[in-house]
Amino acid sequence: MIGPVGVETDALQRFVFERARVRGELVRLEETWRELRRRREYPDVVRDALGELTAASVLLAATLKIEGGALVLQIQGGRPVDLLVVECQADLTLRAMARCDGGLPALGPQPTLRDLAGGGRCALTIDPGLGRTAYQGVVPLEGGTTAQVLERYMARSEQIATLFFLAASAERAAGLLLQKLPETGGKPVPDADPDLWNRASHLAATLTRSELLNLSEREILRRLFHDEDLRLFETVPVRFACRCSRERVAGLIRMVGAEEVRQALAERPELRVTCEFCGQGYVFGRDEAARALADAGAKTPERAGP
Repeated sequence: MIGPVGVETDALQRFVFERARVRGELVRLEETWRELRRRREYPDVVRDALGELTAASVLLAATLKIEGGALVLQIQGGRPVDLLVVECQADLTLRAMARCDGGLPALGPQPTLRDLAGGGRCALTIDPGLGRTAYQGVVPLEGGTTAQVLERYMARSEQIATLFFLAASAERAAGLLLQKLPETGGKPVPDADPDLWNRASHLAATLTRSELLNLSEREILRRLFHDEDLRLFETVPVRFACRCSRERVAGLIRMVGAEEVRQALAERPELRVTCEFCGQGYVFGRDEAARALADAGAKTPERAGP
């Protein structure tokens, strides 16, 4: 049963169907999405594509085991949008950014994701943290929407039937995930309902973009699954947080290498680095850049970006 309607923003709501190995998640981002948007201005179609990917990254991070690590979801290598990237930590703090070359007007008023990032690919990187080896899966952009691309990714790379319903606007980003868990190795479900996956999938497909963006999580669950036996878990907060720091920028300087840094400093008195995610600027003078290069024992960044 679904309890009283409440409004949860910037939170992830997990739920399971009691009579089938089917789970779901809902996320609704408002303040977090505004915080992301405040740092960089994007054309509406790019903003909405990034918002959908941001909601999807939270849904995916919550389903995958990344304790102490992070999930990085990217649409990259296309044109005119050559990069959409979201990094979501295990604690559901996230940052995101997009990059495009300005060739958007030729695409028309309602371009698909394939139009925006034509020729690109979808990459999902799972960094388990604690020095363990990261995993990356890469697939071509198959499908016209972010949801379709990710559904095909999950079917191909994870072999798990997964449905995404995603939407974004200037005010918020939201998403719904349904996932059919494998039977192998799982405990038998008492009084299992063999048709539940098909029924839940059809019901979820009736959810409109407006409903996903404007109804609360409880209202959406009541609207879709009021006749189903659901178990809801405690909500988990989601927030914006950028991991950039002077130490990480120093690590990037070491990655660039002494020769290139010396050449750059021969032309100017200092190095200026701006975080593409949050806009924070860092200035390294000659002495500080030299100390960064000399600090061979310091850690270098594990993932792209300051």
